Amino acid sequence: MRIAQDDLSGPQIARFLAEHVQQMRSLTPLESKHALDLEGLRRPEVTFWSAREGDAVVGCGAIIRLDARHAELKSMRTAPTRTRSGIASRLLRHILTEAERLGFTRLSLETGTADFFLPARKLYEKFGFGYCAPFAGYQPDPNSAFMTKAL
Repeated sequence: MRIAQDDLSGPQIARFLAEHVQQMRSLTPLESKHALDLEGLRRPEVTFWSAREGDAVVGCGAIIRLDARHAELKSMRTAPTRTRSGIASRLLRHILTEAERLGFTRLSLETGTADFFLPARKLYEKFGFGYCAPFAGYQPDPNSAFMTKAL
C-alpha cells in the first residue's frame, strides 16, 4: 500500500469521495453531517492523502488547518471491501506523523455516535485521542462525538 498526498484531480478519488459523502448522508441526519465533498477538500487549508494499492484507492484522510497549531482530521475512510485490514491504522499513523511535521501540536476530530462509527471511535482511542467538547464552531449534537489528541 502506498500513501501519498493527493491533488484530488483523478476520477478514482472523486468517485471514492462521492461514495463517502453518500454513505455519510445515509447514516447521519443532514444537520449532523460534516463530511467534506470534493470541493470542500480542495480548499488551500486542507492537506489530503490517498492510500492506494496499484491503481485502486483503498483509503483516504485529510487534515484542515484550524490555526497555526491545531488541525482537524477529516475524511478518514477505508474502502468498504477492505475494512478491518489495517488500512485505517496505517493511514492514521501517517497523518499523525505528517501533522507533527507540519508543526501542529493538536489534532481534533468529529465522528458519529451511531454504532456504525464504533470501529472508528475505537481506532481513535487506540491512537490516544480522548473525548472533548465541540471545537472550531461545532455545536453539541447527539449524533456527534468530538475527540482530540496532543501531538
